[in-house]
Amino acid sequence: MNKVNVIEKFAQIDGYWNPAVVGALNGQEVKIVKFKGPFTWHHHDHEDELFYVVKGSFIMELRDKNIELNTGDFLIVPKGVEHRPNAAEEVWVMLFEPASMLNTGNVVNEFTKKTLKHL
Repeated sequence: MNKVNVIEKFAQIDGYWNPAVVGALNGQEVKIVKFKGPFTWHHHDHEDELFYVVKGSFIMELRDKNIELNTGDFLIVPKGVEHRPNAAEEVWVMLFEPASMLNTGNVVNEFTKKTLKHL
């Protein structure tokens, strides 16, 4: 059992849309990622996904509305809901999701990360 300093872990993240695992519990992984710009539209057939904003802000685009998230906010995207994170400026986000979950859900493209770095 070791404590984790999230700020120190974010300093080890290279580039955008490159999630890294910083912890695991009960079949879930705690991941961190830096966003900038738009991601890809996607959904997850079997998993909910929690986005917690550590630093900055971004828009979670949904097909019927946009939700602005700022430092300290979190949003749970239920399984099956198509979404696309989009950040005008760099944002630091912590994710809570099943270990088996692919970051791009039902889509495989240049954003897809099949193997994640563990920090």
